Amino acid sequence: MQSTFHITSDSHHFHFPWKTHQTHFKILSPTFKTPQKPFPKTLTLSNSLKTSFNFYESEEVEKADESVTTAQRLPVIIRRPGAVSQYLWDGNCLQLVRIDGGNSSGYVSFDDEFSKLCRFCGSAVRDFFIPQRVNGNYMDYVKWKFLHRFFSSALQVLATQAMFRAIGLGYSRSLASAAALNWVLKDGLGRLCRCIYTASLASVFDTNLKRVRFSTSILFSLSIGIEMLTPVFPQHFLLIASIANIAKQISLACYLATNSAVHQSFAIADNLGEVSAKAQIQTVCFDNLGLMLAALLNILCKNSQRLQAGLPFIAFPIFSAIDLFGIYQGLKHVHLQTLTKNRLEIIMNTWIQLGYVPSPAEVSKEEGIDFLWSKDREMWPIRIGCLDPKDQIPKMSMLTMQSLSNEDFYFICMEIFCRGFTKTGQEGILLCVREGASTADVIMGLLQACYIRKSLLLCRGKWKNIVEACDSSISVLGEWFKVIEDSKQCAQTDINLLKDHILGSGWSVKNILLSTQERARYSFLDD
Repeated sequence: MQSTFHITSDSHHFHFPWKTHQTHFKILSPTFKTPQKPFPKTLTLSNSLKTSFNFYESEEVEKADESVTTAQRLPVIIRRPGAVSQYLWDGNCLQLVRIDGGNSSGYVSFDDEFSKLCRFCGSAVRDFFIPQRVNGNYMDYVKWKFLHRFFSSALQVLATQAMFRAIGLGYSRSLASAAALNWVLKDGLGRLCRCIYTASLASVFDTNLKRVRFSTSILFSLSIGIEMLTPVFPQHFLLIASIANIAKQISLACYLATNSAVHQSFAIADNLGEVSAKAQIQTVCFDNLGLMLAALLNILCKNSQRLQAGLPFIAFPIFSAIDLFGIYQGLKHVHLQTLTKNRLEIIMNTWIQLGYVPSPAEVSKEEGIDFLWSKDREMWPIRIGCLDPKDQIPKMSMLTMQSLSNEDFYFICMEIFCRGFTKTGQEGILLCVREGASTADVIMGLLQACYIRKSLLLCRGKWKNIVEACDSSISVLGEWFKVIEDSKQCAQTDINLLKDHILGSGWSVKNILLSTQERARYSFLDD
């Protein structure tokens, strides 16, 4: 029997007859052909005893194992819904291999497939409802938004049903033309009042967004309650429905006007369009769920006409309370980055007392909803505007205006203004800004006013008596101007560092949003 390999005189290596995929190992031919490209891998004796089919099969498995072990993992990870993969390079081709625990073996278990399906569905639902890049507090806001829209939508369905019952739709005595006329009239009056409200309070949507949003939400809930009264007084349908629709249109105007600012607070990557689009999807889905709840309640009460008629009055106090609670909690997670007078004052008080600039989330927590009855509770409140001749003006304020120069872009003085229904006087600090003053001048003036308040609070009893007694002696005037000068030096020392910290904390320092009264400016006669 011939040998299956031979040794040449000029070679120091054994040459084996086994070759790569291009070489076919044949047992029938006794002749031997030397391979041009010897296979670099050493084969064992057991491989030579296999048939040609088994030989190719074992060779492919060995190559597959070798490619997996020798493949180089590239530092690139691809994240897709339900899967995390990494690129591998084996020298010839690029592969994408799961690295998030996905089952890459031939065995497939039910638990692995079920968990993979759950991950995929959860990721798909999240991508459908939630924008890609938003603030961390966005999910909390969406949870409370769901509570608000779910019960609000159910209430609106019940209110509309009550109005249909009031105008007699479905009864033989109803006149379709009269019902349509009443409906058109009440919608027309509501839209007219909506235009008037929006035009008169346009600037309030920026400066007091949360307060206006929540107050109009209360108005919206009350309007639904008024609509539910229409079956009780069907003869006054037009009057009751018009009043309710006016309140609803005002609430709708506020909702549309403040939505962009709310969405902007969550869009950390300038993806305002995406955040707005996702918000519309959420609203539609949540409202449909609320509609289903109202339909379910009607189905449960269909056998009792009395219970069906009283359903709106039973559901209104419960649903409206949950609705308003969801709105209130949701607004707590709206952290606006724009600067207003109130937010800037909170920042400066924290800077003076603690030496750092709070984040928008911290200011939002301290600011709250900012109800009207909670304003000006602190001693020596600061106001931006102009002197009101109707208020009591100390003589020190007159002397302050007389000492102004052409280089000053603001001045600070004392005032005594009336507050509340009792018209009780309260001492305060007034910041008057000159026409043409920049944002930096307003920040500088408000910082100086905060330092002045700090000095006055150290001797609160003394300065209160001076203002109430209208003491304008030389010693008092000298002490007042010394307070102004010291506070100005402190403000000039801190202003640059403060602006850098405000910008670094995520605040928008390009503009300061002021109300109509706060935009009042003074100017010199020569200007």
